[in-house]
Amino acid sequence: MLIINKSVTLFADLKFNLKYTEMKIIKKALIVLGILVAIPLIIALFVKKDYAVEREININKSNSEVFEYVKHLKNQDNFSKWAMMDPNMKKTYKGTDGTVGFVSAWESNNKDVGKGEQEIIKITEGERIDFELRFLEPFQAVEPAFMSTESVSENQTMVKWGFSGHMNYPMNLMFLFMDFEKMIGEDLDNGLKNLKQLLE
Repeated sequence: MLIINKSVTLFADLKFNLKYTEMKIIKKALIVLGILVAIPLIIALFVKKDYAVEREININKSNSEVFEYVKHLKNQDNFSKWAMMDPNMKKTYKGTDGTVGFVSAWESNNKDVGKGEQEIIKITEGERIDFELRFLEPFQAVEPAFMSTESVSENQTMVKWGFSGHMNYPMNLMFLFMDFEKMIGEDLDNGLKNLKQLLE
């Protein structure tokens, strides 16, 4: 009987020790997991949340000719890389193109194009057009953009195209893995080269 009692006691002690060991392992695993989750969240506190990209090109045409062309949103279909990404995208328009309040909307099944709209929010005649880009799918964001023109000479105009954006915490962590400025900059460069070719 004594042997049985000792065996039961040993078994109970072993069971308790195993449970205690399991709990220690689980506790350590949770601590490690908590640290792994906390590290990127802490890093994101020190990562920028805003970015701005601007590119420029000289076009051998007068400022008035260039400005008259770029202030019309529909003309972006002829030079913007983004507008050319899906030839089957659905386009709708509201208002009078080339005036404040005109809205150009797009919708595409291509996930890289998605759905959104662009509105002319300000025009400084002969100098600058400000737009508001409203992305709806696959993500939601409202970002400003602009195009400006400046006479270099009577028959040469410098065109600038700019875009800026914001990414909230902790999504701003993506800036560590993706160079948005480079990607958007390349698209703006391509668009401006297309514009130069069109107008010259």
